[in-house]
Amino acid sequence: MTEADRRYRVIAWGTGAVGTELITTIIDHRPDLEIVGARVYSADKAGVDIGTLVGRGAIGVAASTDVDTILALDADCVLYTPRNTSIDDVCALLAGGKNVVTTAFLFHPQRTAPEDRERLLQACRTGGTTVHGSGLNPGNLSGVLPLALSGMSRTIEQITLQERADWSVYDSTSITFDNMAFGRPVADISPTGTEFLAFNSAIFTEQVWLLADALHAGIDEVTATVDAVPAESDHQIFDRILRAGTTAGQRWNWAGRRDGRTLVEIETLWTVGGEYPKHWPRPRHGWTLTIEGDPSMQTHFFSLASFSRDVDMAEHVRSANVATAMQILNAVPAVCAAPPGFATAATLPLIRSHTGFNNR
Repeated sequence: MTEADRRYRVIAWGTGAVGTELITTIIDHRPDLEIVGARVYSADKAGVDIGTLVGRGAIGVAASTDVDTILALDADCVLYTPRNTSIDDVCALLAGGKNVVTTAFLFHPQRTAPEDRERLLQACRTGGTTVHGSGLNPGNLSGVLPLALSGMSRTIEQITLQERADWSVYDSTSITFDNMAFGRPVADISPTGTEFLAFNSAIFTEQVWLLADALHAGIDEVTATVDAVPAESDHQIFDRILRAGTTAGQRWNWAGRRDGRTLVEIETLWTVGGEYPKHWPRPRHGWTLTIEGDPSMQTHFFSLASFSRDVDMAEHVRSANVATAMQILNAVPAVCAAPPGFATAATLPLIRSHTGFNNR
């Protein structure tokens, strides 16, 4: 059997918005992948057939809340997409012989906390396995795309990725309000303001280090700052009310500096409620990547469900989850074939669509 004919056994760890896109894609489009288990977090999902959980027909595999049950499964790779991550769980998966692809963290493990990095490496050595983190941003747009465009560069002076997004249409308010802290006092918003904000800031910091390390920037530090802006009036956001005076805008900036000069920068301009601060820059929605150098380049990326079909807003919003999920799902064969340890956007081969036009 050639590598192209191989069938990979996979586990879905998390069945939320991104996990659902992974599972439905495997059922609908990926005969080279077999789902052998799913880790869920709520009792009402335990024991339910995985296909049924995501609105497809039963596939004969039940979801489980029991970690030991999942660890005991025979699988090539785990699709790890929980809302809250666990180094303990990931190390147990890796040491048990399961490769891990994740949209949650580990975008540049060489720059994680030293104690976590060593634990992960040891788990990879024990299990002969590999871990890879990617997605949309952090992920492709802040890793794969800049590195690909850098192939046309003679020299580089600065790289900047700017993201503009209004989260009002994103119906997972547990993420926007509980995790991202919209609707909380402005004073609460900082790189260490909450456990999740600290975690989120850390993964963007890692992504800056990834580009800096891959492109020999020799930076001294990565700084993280945020400008939080209050809402001027109340806004109904699905099941939540964003109160006037609470956080409605967050402008984050992660800057990789050498001798005080910014060389690699990621900026996110996030709002909820439709208000936009007058003192912020006004880029188009989506992502704008600028490379200053010889030559200088700029590209704007925007993702929708379709640019030609009549599509409702819910499907447009879901398309970002599809993009995030596909970046790691399409990487499964390459990660399984990689040497044990860490695999990143800078070390893996180019990840492309497995299904493509579906004309084999």
